Amino acid sequence: PLCRAGFKREFTIFTAGSAEEGRPVCEQERSHVVLSDQLMTKMNGIEFFQSILITHTDPIRNLITGYTDINAVIDAINVGQVYKYLSKPWNEEDVKNNIYKAYEVLDLRQKNKELTEKLMEANEKLEFLARQNLLS
Repeated sequence: PLCRAGFKREFTIFTAGSAEEGRPVCEQERSHVVLSDQLMTKMNGIEFFQSILITHTDPIRNLITGYTDINAVIDAINVGQVYKYLSKPWNEEDVKNNIYKAYEVLDLRQKNKELTEKLMEANEKLEFLARQNLLS
């Protein structure tokens, strides 16, 4: 398992021993980045990510595995919408850097969403003004 001690000073960490335990954690805690092992009992990492996608679209998902099966990589990207595919054994600094990059992506997504909303509001106002000018 990922060593909590190496990360707890920089991140708030919630852990689960299985996908079944992980779903309630996602329900109860606001997570920005979710890491999952590919090989778990009953449900693999890709299936876990797919199961939380409907209710938890925002968190950046990272899959960790010791196997380099190209079909698993493709499924991770296409089905589980995985941001990064990390190989075991991992380097703690690499994992930390990937988490920081995931936060950057999340921040950029949020800023993009806010700018899109502002643009839509401005567009609605311009359309209203254009209609007013056409009527007068």
